[in-house]
Amino acid sequence: MLSRLLGFARDIILAHLFGAGEMADAFFVAFRIPNLFRRLFGEGAFSQSFVPVLGEYRTQRTTEEAQAFVADISGWLALTLAVVTLIGILAASAVVYAIAPGFAANPGKFQLTVELLRITFPYLFLISLVALAGGVLNTHGHFTVPAFTPVFLNLSIIATALFWAPHLAQPVIAVAWGVLIGGVVQLLFQFPSLKKLGYLRWPRLRRRDPGVAKVLRLMGPAAFGASVAQINLFLNTILASLVGANVVSYLYYSDRLVEFPLGVFGVALGTVVLPLLSRQAAEGSAQFPETLDWALRLTWLIGLPATVGLLVLAQPLLISLFRYGAYSAEDAWQSSLSLMGYGIGILPIIAARVLAPAFYAHQNTRTPVRFGMISVAVNMVISLILAWPLQQLGLAIATSTAALVNAILLWRRLHRDGVYQMQAGWPPFLLKSAAMAIIMGLVLLSLRGDTALWLALPLWERLLRILGLVLLAAVLYLGGTWALGIHELRDIIRRRTDRA
Repeated sequence: MLSRLLGFARDIILAHLFGAGEMADAFFVAFRIPNLFRRLFGEGAFSQSFVPVLGEYRTQRTTEEAQAFVADISGWLALTLAVVTLIGILAASAVVYAIAPGFAANPGKFQLTVELLRITFPYLFLISLVALAGGVLNTHGHFTVPAFTPVFLNLSIIATALFWAPHLAQPVIAVAWGVLIGGVVQLLFQFPSLKKLGYLRWPRLRRRDPGVAKVLRLMGPAAFGASVAQINLFLNTILASLVGANVVSYLYYSDRLVEFPLGVFGVALGTVVLPLLSRQAAEGSAQFPETLDWALRLTWLIGLPATVGLLVLAQPLLISLFRYGAYSAEDAWQSSLSLMGYGIGILPIIAARVLAPAFYAHQNTRTPVRFGMISVAVNMVISLILAWPLQQLGLAIATSTAALVNAILLWRRLHRDGVYQMQAGWPPFLLKSAAMAIIMGLVLLSLRGDTALWLALPLWERLLRILGLVLLAAVLYLGGTWALGIHELRDIIRRRTDRA
């Protein structure tokens, strides 16, 4: 939560400095590229192949063997990352042309993006090692340090934007350096916790450890399966650079708001579920389906009101957070279109982050890959159909539709194979929570007011008003679901937390 709130503060400052113009487009593309590769080599794919194997070592081997395995895998990961980072820096022009071909029509914008990419690309190396450290800590039940780590990236970007950027002819250069500095601090922050557990060792390149071969074998398919959303964003970025001016920035600002529920809840839930399912799979526990059912109920309970809230409050949220400095009222309106398109994808994206670990826990990375390929194909087809007539709205709808297809395919396969069966009580749970979400949305709609009101309000009144609406919605929804009898979920959460 703290990381996401600081992320909002970071994006408010960036919107004030750069709006949705040329420098903003250049930075968002340059930062998106290492983030895409981070999913390929770091957080997503690596964690989903590394954590189950490390969990197996913890339950079936000695502590010394587990520590040696981590030293071995970190050496191979660091070597791969170093090579990829070097290639990315040297081939920055080609990379930018591949992901944002529309920028080539504006040489100044293109060269600025290339320069920013060369600064930010080493962030891939740092954040992927951070992901390795986080996987070790999560496997041992230590979630606080990895969850707090992204705070340092936001603090670094905020500091460079406020205190360094005003002194440069190209202020956005300072922000790019802030990304790199943040990556260094994030990695160093992991070291004390790793040392306490005995995992802070020099990386090495042994080939004899069978766990290394198993992780590398699993990681290939997992890299694609874990990166479906990022690949869809990659494709959307290419089209966004072609279909209209500032579309890249419109998509970025709306994506930041969608990432709040995804980051606070979706990532956190997926982070906790994977090591828990991995342990239960290794032990052959009969609690595996119950754990998955618990996670899916939480997904629905939190994802549904988040979706309704974003759809109803899209423009007020954007105006309240970003409508300052260079970010105009027109920018807020255009961004609200993609925010609504992205908003309908919250539930399936979180659901996929819960369902995919059920496959990874059984060291099955191939099935999510096949479904991921179908999802990417769906995104490509819908994007090509909708990108030019609807621009950012069409691209956002394509991303959400692809996420829905992916989640449905994952759920059907788990259900068909008998890995997951829905527990008792789902129909009343769905009806009651949906009824309260609809009531919440209608109340927000009646209290929202028109756009002119929000534009006329000063900063603090906007923030207080939007905060009041969000708190009212939360109280209304949670209080209503409790009154309707959904409070039994509290007991499910309590039991599951105790067992974790």
